[in-house]
Order: sequence, then structure tokens, then C-alpha cells
Amino acid sequence: MIQQILFTIVTFLTIYFSYKAYSSIAFNINLGRDYELIDNKSSRWKTMFLIALGQGKMFKYFLPALFHLFIYLAFLFTQIELFEILIDGFAGTHRFLAVYLGGIYTFLISLIEILSILAFIATIIFLYRRNLLKIPRFHMPEMKGWPFKDANLILLGEILLISGIFMANSSDLVLQGRLPEHFHHTGEFAISRFFAEGIFNNFSTTTLQILERLGWWLHVLVVFGFILYLTVSKHLHLLFAFPNTFFTSLTPRGEMENMPVIMDEVKSMMGLSDTSDEEMDMSADIPEFGAKDITGLKWKNILDAYTCSECGRCTDNCPANITGKDLSPRKIVMMVRDRAEEVGEKIRTGKIDYIREDMKAEGTKLTAKNFDDGKSLFDLISDEEIFACTTCNACVEQCPLLINPLDTILQMRRYRILTDSAGPQDWMPMFTSLENSGNVWQLQETREDWIK
Repeated sequence: MIQQILFTIVTFLTIYFSYKAYSSIAFNINLGRDYELIDNKSSRWKTMFLIALGQGKMFKYFLPALFHLFIYLAFLFTQIELFEILIDGFAGTHRFLAVYLGGIYTFLISLIEILSILAFIATIIFLYRRNLLKIPRFHMPEMKGWPFKDANLILLGEILLISGIFMANSSDLVLQGRLPEHFHHTGEFAISRFFAEGIFNNFSTTTLQILERLGWWLHVLVVFGFILYLTVSKHLHLLFAFPNTFFTSLTPRGEMENMPVIMDEVKSMMGLSDTSDEEMDMSADIPEFGAKDITGLKWKNILDAYTCSECGRCTDNCPANITGKDLSPRKIVMMVRDRAEEVGEKIRTGKIDYIREDMKAEGTKLTAKNFDDGKSLFDLISDEEIFACTTCNACVEQCPLLINPLDTILQMRRYRILTDSAGPQDWMPMFTSLENSGNVWQLQETREDWIK
């Protein structure tokens, strides 16, 4: 009875704190502006199942993808055991599903154990690759500090989870022979039976009961801790991969998003606009083009940032980065997430200090629309980075989660050029010439004369 009460308390505390954390993340994502999605649900479902569930783009790097698949499959099938743990924890039963599933139960737990051994091997290999082999993309500047520790912590947590599974299962198998009235027969499991015969069979019954409960609680606490830890980890992609791939753009890769305001202006200049001069509000404020901060990006860009697994494939294949430029698409995405966290946290404080000066009035509440802390994305991402991009889409092509760093880069670049009238010195004459004479070669003739 004490265990049931303790389990219930721990479970509801986990639900409470995870709800608060995930609500904050949802709030941060919604700081981005709305944008129109292509309503093609059948293609979206297909993309989600192929990429998020089916790991469709992982196997461009075969061996890492294979090891990742071991961990991923173990994670999926372990949910069966977790479901049983939740029932046993609340009801005070022991291996509830074994009574109803019989031989199928033995098969499922054996499958979980086989996958867990493969996941354990993969975990050791990943720890070796990150810490001893030191693959370059895991040791770039943006990966120093927490990002590097994060990967190691989750791998160590995986080892603890696997240890808990085998400790509980192996002890249980021995106890089934010694205390059959409390530990009903489940059949022999594929892997733990060897641990039971070779190691756990030598322990006393009391010791085995303690080890069985320790293994069970270790499994519970690691899973609950993992649920909470995801909110501050790159491994949030385990959950967000599904909505991110579902909402990914279905337009051809490389097709840039038009800006309606500029399109209308160009149409007006060419006499193609449906709006007459009388209908146009000439006193309206000049719009802000592109994105200066989180609120200027689309919410999908921020969802991208929270989905990023920081694998570095985008940066590893970026021609600008390869040739020594400052640009790292992974860093761009990581900075968007960091800035979203910062802005979201400040807005949730409700402090009037963060309200724009021209919007301050008695009773005004702090919102995303009037927020201003004197900072922007350009404090985290330099002009050299956004202008180094060749828009080749290599980063978009390589991402296994369909994240689009290029879209963020283009929106920031548009802000610098169109709103700030700034950019690389060798670009500006081209823009000026294009605006004045309709060609990029600084010729004095009009566009029509130049064509002739």
C-alpha cells in the first residue's frame, strides 16, 4: 500500500511539472508569426510516418543510423513494459499483463530484452564516438558546454534504464521458483534467464526481492526523469519529430516564400495591381520585412529549433562551413531555440520593463507584440553568418527531421537588406542599380532599352 501511495505521488508530480514545462515550450513556439499551410493532409501524414516513424532520412549515414535504430526500437517497445508498470504501480499488482497474455507476454518481454541489448551496444558505441573518437561535427564551437554534456547524459540514462530492466527481470525469474505464490510464472525471457542462472540465482530470497524492487523503481524513475529532462534537452526531437515533419513545407525545395507587400508594390509599379491608388493607404507605416527577432519568424521555424537533434549533418555538409566561413546551420537553429527560451521566459514574468517605450501606458500588459528587451537574433547570429549562405539547400537536404535552417537565414537576411538597407559592400551597388534601372550591372539604360 505504501508503494502504491508513493508511486501515485511521484507520477502526479511528474505530470504536474512536465505539464508546466511543455506548456512553456508551446508558448515559446507560438511566439512566432502565423503562416499559411498547404492543406494536403494525405501527403503530410505520409511524410510524417516515413520520416519521423520510419526514420526515412537517417540511413544516408548507414552505421550510425543502424545503431540509432536499435535505440529507437528499444524505446518504442519498452513502452509496453512501461504501460504494465503504470498499471502495477497504481493497482498494486505484479506483472499484470502476464496473466492475460501468456506466451505472447514472454515473447514481448524477450523482444524488449533483445532490443535492449542492441541498444546497450549502440549506446556504448555512441559514447565512444563522442568522447574518444571525437568526430569533428560533435566538437564544433556551438557544441561546447551544455550541448555536449546533454548527449552524454542521455546516453548514461539509457544505460541506467537498461540496467533497471534486466535487474528486475532477472530477479523476478529466480523468485518465480522460490515464491510462486507472489511471483507467478511468466516463462523464460531471452536474455535475463542467463543473468538469472549465472548471477542472480546465487543471491538470497530477501536480496532478490530488494533487487527486483530496485530494478522496477529504477525503471520508473529513469522514465519519469527522462520525461522531465526532455524539456531542456535536444532529445525533445523524440516527440517533436512527428508534428515537425507533419507541418513541413510541401513546396519544392529551394522555392522561396514571396512577400505579399513587395509583390503588391511591384504590381502597382507595373500597372498590374488590382488596388487603385485611391484605395492604397499612403499614410500606413512602412512594414518590417523579414525577421529581426523570434516574433518575426514563423512558428514553424521555432518548432524546427525545438526539434533539432544537434546531429550536425547540416553543418557537416554546408559548403560555406566546409570552406571556412563562419556559417553553421546547426548553430543558427540552436540560437533560435535559445532566443525563444529567453524571450518566452521574460514575457512570462510580466515585467513592464520589457514593454516597448512607444507602447507603454497605464494598465498595458506585456505580450509578444509589445515586447522589447533591447536584444534580437542578431545579437546571437552575425551578419557574416547569414550572408555566407549560398542558399544551396544542402542543410535542408541533409536534415533527418526536415528542419529548414535556410528559411530562418533568408528571413534574417531580408530584414538586414530590406529593413536596415544593410548588407555586404559588394552587394549594395547591385541592389541600387536594380532598383534604379532594372538591371544589376549598373548600366544607365532602362530595362527595356537594355533588352533591345
